[in-house]
Amino acid sequence: MGPSELFEPGDLLLGFDPADKWEAIHSLVDHLSERGRLEPEAVESVREAVLARERSMSTGMEFGVAIPHAAVDHLPGIVGVMGVVQREGGLEFESIDGQATRVVVLLVIPKEQKLLHIRTLADIARVLAKEPVRERLLATADAEEALAALIAGAS
Repeated sequence: MGPSELFEPGDLLLGFDPADKWEAIHSLVDHLSERGRLEPEAVESVREAVLARERSMSTGMEFGVAIPHAAVDHLPGIVGVMGVVQREGGLEFESIDGQATRVVVLLVIPKEQKLLHIRTLADIARVLAKEPVRERLLATADAEEALAALIAGAS
């Protein structure tokens, strides 16, 4: 699943400024709830599933990208939200390359759709591995422009 199917402009949080990766995950799950992308009764189980996954192994990748995620039961479809940390220095996320994280994508995927889970993670990682996409995300204050950069990077 690519960015055009996964995100709407309201799912892209520019100027995202959490204190640490744990606050980032809490804030992104809350945002999904506030936008009605998660049912109220699912919020805490989603939050705990993502936090448990993160505690087991960091989802900080390369190039300043982190993709915290979890597969959960009783979710009608995949949901995602992106936070772009535009402050100097980024966010510590225990990334495999040791770099600070600038783009955090939270993905929540139905447990019964394992193939979609793997494919979506790979698709998002591939788009965000492109330096011009990351540069546009960090430079813009406009969610429509950020989404356009993601979509262009996917093609």
